[in-house]
Amino acid sequence: MVTWLGAPSVAALREALHEVAPQLGGGAIVPRNLVPDAAPEWSAATAVLAGRYVVKFAWAEPAALRIRHQVRVLGALKVSAPWLALPAVVVASESPALLVTELAAAVPFFDVRHLVGAGGRARVAQDLGAVLARLHDPDVLAAVSAAAGPLAAPVMPAATDALRRGPAAPAPDARWERVAAWCDWTDRVLGPAPGRSGLVHGDFHGGNHLWDERSLRLELVVDWETAGPAEPEYDLRCLPGDCGMELFGAVVDAYERVSGAALDRDRIMGWHVRTVLDDVLWRVEAGVPMPDRRTAGEWVDDLGARLAGFGVGG
Repeated sequence: MVTWLGAPSVAALREALHEVAPQLGGGAIVPRNLVPDAAPEWSAATAVLAGRYVVKFAWAEPAALRIRHQVRVLGALKVSAPWLALPAVVVASESPALLVTELAAAVPFFDVRHLVGAGGRARVAQDLGAVLARLHDPDVLAAVSAAAGPLAAPVMPAATDALRRGPAAPAPDARWERVAAWCDWTDRVLGPAPGRSGLVHGDFHGGNHLWDERSLRLELVVDWETAGPAEPEYDLRCLPGDCGMELFGAVVDAYERVSGAALDRDRIMGWHVRTVLDDVLWRVEAGVPMPDRRTAGEWVDDLGARLAGFGVGG
């Protein structure tokens, strides 16, 4: 049975650690992203423990279930995909829901993407394309499902009907008027039934793949809370914005070389449109800043530039 912390506090986390990992309970705890009044689904946070470990914890059932899911997926992947760059698990508990991993020296892709020049583009693309291609092998999905139990599909971004309506709060000025045309295109490219299904990470953005800052090699893929079955194109939907269109194209080429299977670039971009606009929509309505502190309108402009470069007007 899954359980969770009684309060979103360092004291409650230390008590839980004393229960499941007494050897770790005495170290210094530095919480990150601790939002005590978060909605139940997001009532989770991480903390650095003793300067050596990262611990993920929850104080509500929905968030605890997500941690349990990650614990089970990581355990299954360790056996079925030993080649995969996974965080080193130190303690994994379902009651209470805790995941302790070793703190890696690697940094998020967001922190190194500016270092990827023409000389290193092929190497970075190969690392990204290869890890996704191998993860999406149907045999991996079958093995993980057998070990971890039935897997639910990841929660998809908002449908285009909601995106066309725009935010209830003040919209990012007239830029939102272009969204309807983008949504029409997205509906067309995502309308046909998806092709093959594989195990997708589900949230493969630049904060969840970690890199060696000197060699620019992929070191770890983290945060498997949303892993589940879906079409491979869904897992590449963040790359156009995170990598830029040139590197994104190189990643798709590398993926196809490794897997021997073609990707539908239109479908990837359709998922990209829904993902970016969904992020803008909820942040505008909730009054939450965009992750890079730019405006929602600037995000819409950037999306429009990527779509124009891809041949989509509006």
